Amino acid sequence: MQTARQAARQRRHRHRLMLGTAVILTAAGVLICLMTSLLPGPGAAPKAGAKAGAAAGAGADVAAPAATQTGAASPAPTSPAPPPAGSPTAVTPSATAAATTAAAPPAAAQKTPPAASTPAPSAGRIRPDTTYKGVATAYAAGDGNGACLFGPSDDLMIAAMNTTDYESSRACGAYVRVRAANGASITVRITNECPLPCAPGQLDLSEQAFAKLAELKVGRLPITWSLVSPGTSDTLSLRYKTGSSAYWCGIQVIDHRNPVAWLEVRTSQGWRKLPRTDYNYFLAADGEGCGGTIRITDIYGEQLTVDGTALLPNVAQPTGVQFAAH
Repeated sequence: MQTARQAARQRRHRHRLMLGTAVILTAAGVLICLMTSLLPGPGAAPKAGAKAGAAAGAGADVAAPAATQTGAASPAPTSPAPPPAGSPTAVTPSATAAATTAAAPPAAAQKTPPAASTPAPSAGRIRPDTTYKGVATAYAAGDGNGACLFGPSDDLMIAAMNTTDYESSRACGAYVRVRAANGASITVRITNECPLPCAPGQLDLSEQAFAKLAELKVGRLPITWSLVSPGTSDTLSLRYKTGSSAYWCGIQVIDHRNPVAWLEVRTSQGWRKLPRTDYNYFLAADGEGCGGTIRITDIYGEQLTVDGTALLPNVAQPTGVQFAAH
């Protein structure tokens, strides 16, 4: 049997073991808590260096599509690279207006030769060096006025263009050479529109013009026709529509040798192309550019710039210039 002394010794030994174990466990718990507190949590904010890295990463992500688009392996440069040779250079509207103003001559009218012998992209359905087939009919032209609103005329060698080729007044003022199968031919100016059932290619000639090709009793005459650019001593004129003002205006071109492709007015932002109506006026619905400098372009690309045209409604104002013959 154990003596009382041995039992007491064993109890003191067990007590020291338990105390040592408790101290070790406590120290381990404190160490774990310290390590945990030093590690950043899921919602912890990054340090300044991490923010800079994140910003750089975001910049790389933004630049990546540009690098992919151009096929480059490195990020896009911070400053734009110069355009390749021959590529167009963007010009701001203000720069365009300034350049146009500086280039404007003191003369009232200026001619710019066509850039090429081919027609402008907006030449429409009636194009140079093209022959069209159709049929000629006749109508009583009266005083010569028509849908183009050129007004009465003593020259009744005129015609109405079918609605398709009239093309919302693009054909107005065009000269066409009409040929019949019997060899007779005549040049007429388009001043009117022939509505449906006039078919594409059909010309409704004035009775005076039709009589140059065949007797009126023929009724319908197979023909071919093509655009011409006749010789003329007339210069073109400009006319503002009745009711035009500084707040709204319509502008018409009269006595032009070649079909007009478009009309522009000069504004504070540069040249502004006006929409064309089916009654042959170019409209500035807000009045901007009304009474100012006007630029007219024919289907060959030639431009005529006219300055100083007064805002006088229903007055034909001669310009002293005319498109070149072709």
